[in-house]
Amino acid sequence: MTRTALFNFIAGAILGIALGLIYSWQINPVKYTDTAPDSLRADYQADYVVMIAQAYSTDGDLDLARARLATLNLVDPGQHVADLAAAQIQRGAALDDLRALSALAAALGAVPPPLPR
Repeated sequence: MTRTALFNFIAGAILGIALGLIYSWQINPVKYTDTAPDSLRADYQADYVVMIAQAYSTDGDLDLARARLATLNLVDPGQHVADLAAAQIQRGAALDDLRALSALAAALGAVPPPLPR
């Protein structure tokens, strides 16, 4: 292979990759719509459960909280919320989040972990 041919090959590969990235990131990026919460990464699912707990602590609607948790397809939602509360305690989460998670876990029939003081 001659030096010119090698240069043309490398330049073409770089140009092709650059144009492909521009097209896929700027011109026609993937748009996710109507995705289910159970398809989220574990850390985003945890954030979703915290938001459900915060909403429950505000409105007290346990049926709505159960319906929202059902979208995650959990085997035992109450225990999942209690386990998340324990993990959030270890992580040093905000006390308001911990209180909301504990209240929701208790309402769902699970034993929440003791809150830090």
